[in-house]
This record gives sequence, C-alpha cells and structure tokens, in this order.
Amino acid sequence: MSRESEDAAYAAFVEAAWHRHLRTATLITGDRHRAEELLQDCLVKLYVRWRRAATDDPHAYLRRMLANGHVSWWRRRRRELLTDAPPDSAAPVALPDGTEELRRALLTLPERQRAVVVLRHVEDLSEKDTAAALGCSVGTVKSQNARAMARLRTTLREHQEATR
Repeated sequence: MSRESEDAAYAAFVEAAWHRHLRTATLITGDRHRAEELLQDCLVKLYVRWRRAATDDPHAYLRRMLANGHVSWWRRRRRELLTDAPPDSAAPVALPDGTEELRRALLTLPERQRAVVVLRHVEDLSEKDTAAALGCSVGTVKSQNARAMARLRTTLREHQEATR
C-alpha cells in the first residue's frame, strides 16, 4: 500500500470516527476541551502506528489509546492540581435532553469507574473488550462496573429526592 493511500485511509477514518471518539473522550475526561486535546494527541500517535492499527480494529486501538492517555495525563497532573482555590470549570458538554443529570452523576465517579461505565454502556463494549481497552482483567471490569452502577443509582436517587 502506498503512503498516499495510507494517508487517505487514515483521513477517512478520522473524518468518520471523530464525533464518536470525541463523545467517548468527553465522557472519560469530563471536560470537552481536555477531551479534544486528548483525542488529537491520540490521533497523532495513531497516525504513526496506522499500518499496524489499520490491519486490526482501529476503533478499538483508538479507544484504548484514549483510556490509557487519560490515565497517564491524570497521573502526571494530579499532584499539580492541588491549589487553595478551585480552577474555573469549562463549559458543560452539550448532551441530548435529560442527560445533564447523568453527566453530573458520571463526574462523581472515580476515573477508572467512569471509564468502565463509558466503555461498557456508551460505547457498548463487552466486558472482555472493555478489559482489553483498559488493560485490566474482566473481573476488574465487573467489579468496577458494579460499584459504579451502585453509586450512580444512589446519586441519581438522591438528586431526584432533592428536586421533589
């Protein structure tokens, strides 16, 4: 395959997959601007590895890159975010009607649980595929999902009771 045809295949992949993976990145990071940055960084890295990724499933490859990229970013930055004043927050992500409450509830989850919920229930991956994307065991995915769903139920129930 020539370099021009590889570039064309990559460009077609990015154009077709941008919105889907931006939604995933936004839900994983909880911030639209950080998600765009993460997705762009991962797409640059994917371009370098395009020959290998294109022969397999490039969507799965990119999802794993997004999850790992966010965890790496969070690990590098978590110590630097300790301040005496909270930072300004970015504008909320525009989601379909009725999902703002769910988005807020997702943001209360720890990073790993949020990634599991997004991959399992938004991206509709199996437990095995989610485990592969996150680099953990299927048992970890099951336990993180169970804990996350219990916490989401509690958070959403408390919010409903508070709004009554």
